[in-house]
Amino acid sequence: MKSGGLTVARVKPGSIAEEIGIGQGDRLIAVNGTPVCDLIDYRFLEADEDISLELKKADGEEWVLELEKDYDQDLGLEFDGAGFGRTIRCSNKCIFCFVDQMPPGMRKTLYVKDDDYRLSFWSGNFITLTNVTGKEMQRIVSMRLSPLYISVHSTNPELRRRMLGNSKAGLIMEQLQELATAGIEMHTQVVACPGLNDGRELARTVEDLSGLWPEVRSLAVVPVGLTRFRQSCYPLRCYTREEARRLLRWLQARQEEFLRTMGNPFVFASDEFYLLSGEEIPPVERYAGFPQLENGVGLTRLFLDEWEEVKARLFRKRVEKKITLLTGVLGEQLLEPVAAALNRVEGLQAILKVVRNGFFGESTTVAGLITGTDLLSQVLPSETGDLLVLPAISLKKEEPVFLDGTSLPELSRCLKVPVAAVAGPGQLVDVLLEGPQKAAWFTRAGC
Repeated sequence: MKSGGLTVARVKPGSIAEEIGIGQGDRLIAVNGTPVCDLIDYRFLEADEDISLELKKADGEEWVLELEKDYDQDLGLEFDGAGFGRTIRCSNKCIFCFVDQMPPGMRKTLYVKDDDYRLSFWSGNFITLTNVTGKEMQRIVSMRLSPLYISVHSTNPELRRRMLGNSKAGLIMEQLQELATAGIEMHTQVVACPGLNDGRELARTVEDLSGLWPEVRSLAVVPVGLTRFRQSCYPLRCYTREEARRLLRWLQARQEEFLRTMGNPFVFASDEFYLLSGEEIPPVERYAGFPQLENGVGLTRLFLDEWEEVKARLFRKRVEKKITLLTGVLGEQLLEPVAAALNRVEGLQAILKVVRNGFFGESTTVAGLITGTDLLSQVLPSETGDLLVLPAISLKKEEPVFLDGTSLPELSRCLKVPVAAVAGPGQLVDVLLEGPQKAAWFTRAGC
């Protein structure tokens, strides 16, 4: 029997795998005679009616199992390492890399730089393609690993090599053309750095990528994120308000052209550009189905629309509460009208507290990078009220912990007030009307 394979971490109760005797610690070597290297292989090969499984049991015994099932029926297996084993690491030295700007002493996972084509397909992670081999490109094409999410930054070969610090970075258009010819769909992004890859360079990038439509489905333009830990990094700066306005107006003009010629806006500015510039957030139609929501493109529009849908519920009853809404600098203009509306609800008092980012630096203004350290140093006892409400995006998805390692219970304990982390306006209204247990995360003072 071949070596390698995937180690079983969990067998779902009542599943086919449990019925046929597969257990935790067993290793799946092959399906229908084909070696299983990762979760993609497994899912691809599992989608059949007649299945042959080669396994090495935890005690070393080798099994071959034959079974019949519906082609779309799940065997019920979960694997170590989420089924991907060792993550393919980044080989670039990007001049704007956020990981290189992280302070020391944080949890190890925050310093991991992945550039893994498998995770791009499976989880929507952005990749640069600089470390993808010919064999891996063949796999992408043959297994139809689509869509992929690709960090382009510039289609100028020389500029891209300089920005990514990788001699292979200049091959991007050839790689994109190869994928497009094979029918692989792609969503792309540019991390815009003032005076470097914007202006004429951005115009070139937009033109080149739009030429690969419809396989290149979208292009997001996001501003470079800078922290105070840049002493040994390439000298970069943030966009000014006026620069953000000019860039937005140019992008909006290109959207109009693409709507006329392709029926799709194609290129999208991230919400951060709109909030920085003070420009109006576009209507929902301009987001064409929100293809880059996870990249911060359109979240604000969804927030505004959801607030309009749910706010009327608050005025149907008296709400005896005093709350403090916490947000980052960019979120202030978004939450000011929300706080004003909350204060019109009978019995409800709402304070909006803007938290400046001392941990990463004043130029870091997004709510998702608020840390417990800054909350503990800036939120005064007189400002806490009956409940602190903060954005759930500032916490890890799987546990209520901030980027600096502070936990939500620790914050609650130190400030002596319950804390609720909410995922949007609907959840905020649920918390106010039905209680903080409706939040994404909630902890009582002293817990």
